[in-house]
Amino acid sequence: MRKILAVIRREFVERVRQKWFWAMVVLGPLFFGAVFVLPTLLTGKGGVKHIAVVDGTTTTFGARLTERLDRESLFIAVRVPFGPRTIDSLMAAVDTKEIDGFLILSDAAVDSGTVMYRASNVSSFVTIGTLERVIGEMVNATRLEREGVNPSLVAKARIRVDLDSKKISGGKATGESAAQSFSLAYFMGIILYMAILIYGINVMSSVLEEKTTKIVEVLVSSLRPFQLLLGKVIGVGAVSIFQFLIWGVSTRLLISQRRHLLGERGLGEASQVFQLPHVTAGTAAVFSAYFLGGFLLYSSMFAAVGAMSSNEQEARQAQQPVTMLLVASFISMFAMLNDPGSALSVTLSLIPFSSPIAMPVRWAAGNLPFHEVALSLGILFLSIIGVTWVAARIYRVGILMTGKRPNLKELVRWVRAA
Repeated sequence: MRKILAVIRREFVERVRQKWFWAMVVLGPLFFGAVFVLPTLLTGKGGVKHIAVVDGTTTTFGARLTERLDRESLFIAVRVPFGPRTIDSLMAAVDTKEIDGFLILSDAAVDSGTVMYRASNVSSFVTIGTLERVIGEMVNATRLEREGVNPSLVAKARIRVDLDSKKISGGKATGESAAQSFSLAYFMGIILYMAILIYGINVMSSVLEEKTTKIVEVLVSSLRPFQLLLGKVIGVGAVSIFQFLIWGVSTRLLISQRRHLLGERGLGEASQVFQLPHVTAGTAAVFSAYFLGGFLLYSSMFAAVGAMSSNEQEARQAQQPVTMLLVASFISMFAMLNDPGSALSVTLSLIPFSSPIAMPVRWAAGNLPFHEVALSLGILFLSIIGVTWVAARIYRVGILMTGKRPNLKELVRWVRAA
């Protein structure tokens, strides 16, 4: 036990003393904040768009639509009568950046609801959304006028519905809204994926470094390979927990000061999707259990990859199957957010290679019975024992092997012979 503690202490101290560790400690909360907030802030309205409205109608619809678009702060709209070479001239104007785009109207626009828009940039969701909204309002108003209905009365009759959604847990409604539930599940999925992947690769790199520098020959002379593997995994795990604690305190501080950092706007439109979640003791326990379980499971596999590889290039190639298991779990997170109780979600939360991400996401997004969590943890625990046993036997043989990377048949022989 004393030798294992020495390895744990060495792994912990070596990593904590590195400058990159403290750089990640500082940049981690800022990075996660940028991932969740910047996309919304950067996809704002942008600059004013100069557009032309090619009016091919026989009514006043084109003129009224141009006037309505011009009242929008996003557009400067000019009405252009339809002519034989109007479209060609406007396309040339768009190409030379004189205007940003143009609409093509006809009398069929009111009946079909279809209007053509040509522009140099049609990927701006804000611009396209505003055009669709304004044109839709004008088309609806024109249709109502045709039927003798006053559009202003219809506008007064319409009321915006605010759906007050609350999550039910333990037979009663909690204070957690739909946006908070989504944010919690989304954050947990991303953090688990990145943490398990980063620290698992750290274990692999540590094994490979000691193997290629021949340090391992000295280490295995005083302790068994399994003790060395166990010490590495626990030591790196302790570093990750320490980093998470620092991130947690830093994130809490940043959240409390977000008004001062972002101004009166706060999170702006991002707050409509991402709201600060309420983390209960049960949620924290589930997150911690599956992080530790996922880390132990994947770190053992990454350690085996490092032991069977002779250089960094071989390790990068050999780690791809392990990484793809984790990537597939992360991608499936979006299906679980939509329906935490589906057959796919339940299956993924029981498979040990995907459950470290699947079950916490399901827990945050839905309301799970305790026996499902217990069954998933039980399967994960047994899988950790099995994978660690296999990884330790590969590690025991491969840590001193050099040369060509072993194939699957040779790995089976290593497991049997170790």
